[in-house]
Amino acid sequence: MCLAIPGKILEASTTENDATALVEVAGVRRRVDLGLLEDRPRPGDWVLIHVGFAMSKISEQDAIDQMRTLAMLGEAEAAMTEVRGYGSGDETSAEPPQGSK
Repeated sequence: MCLAIPGKILEASTTENDATALVEVAGVRRRVDLGLLEDRPRPGDWVLIHVGFAMSKISEQDAIDQMRTLAMLGEAEAAMTEVRGYGSGDETSAEPPQGSK
């Protein structure tokens, strides 16, 4: 199944030649390519991501609805697996690892 996953832009590149942004998806942070978007998103904006590319800008409410729909379909874990699977290995977690204090 092809998944489009909502992510919140945390940092966007400030150079004209670098169309990437750091996004957060359910606590996982990854760098994604913004090259397919006409209007470059800013920190705080939401985008739909597929295989490491931002496909479109969306509202926060649409992002919430999309994650809720993925959960209802039982696809939330598959979405997170996809998020962890793309990028250049620079992912970070916004939450401490389980079992840490």
